[in-house]
Amino acid sequence: MRSIQRTPTTDTSRSLLRDSSLVWLASGIVGVSFGAVSVAGGLPVWVPVLMSLVVYAGSAQFSAVGVLLAGGGPIAAVATGLLLNTRTAAFSLAVAEILGTGRASRFLGAHLVTDETVAFALAQSDPADRRRAFWISGLGLFAVWNIGVLAGALAGSALGDTARYGLDAAFPAVLVALVLPALRADARVRRCALLGAALALAATPAVPAGVPVLLALAGLFLHRRPAAEGAAA
Repeated sequence: MRSIQRTPTTDTSRSLLRDSSLVWLASGIVGVSFGAVSVAGGLPVWVPVLMSLVVYAGSAQFSAVGVLLAGGGPIAAVATGLLLNTRTAAFSLAVAEILGTGRASRFLGAHLVTDETVAFALAQSDPADRRRAFWISGLGLFAVWNIGVLAGALAGSALGDTARYGLDAAFPAVLVALVLPALRADARVRRCALLGAALALAATPAVPAGVPVLLALAGLFLHRRPAAEGAAA
């Protein structure tokens, strides 16, 4: 019998699939919650489904739907979603080289940029592994999120109060697991994370949901200081 030889690429892909599956599971659960909350609040099934396909913005979708269900108009909902999703502009700069140079790949890749896909990609040291991590996690996450939203929307109010299941804790828990290796390996990354976390926690009681994440990006200032000081010397 001919033995099957494993290549580094195959091993890396299997490892990425294994790790990504945890994020996909969390995404599907939160997607079910989003679809159910939207329909239970009075929106037609097609609204959360279409929003998830076209907008695909997680917390921004929750906030936009919250504005609509509270009686706000479409303009206010769109403005809220755009504000909360501006953080992806910084994420896009971090993975710009990973997306490739073709128009189609850059267009699709930009649509798949999320906290999770960026975290997976930047956790890899090899450029090829970064590209593979981004596309594997991104495409899987997009598919599972939309399937979850559709399932939740069809279930409607049958799930009852989705907040009582603690579904909002799924994504933060997975993200913490993703960034822990980087925090352990690099002291500068730890300082950036601590500053960003402190700013986000301090701002949380005073600003809308999602804005603390934007303020946490200020922690990156500490990551650039050593390089700037070295250039000055």
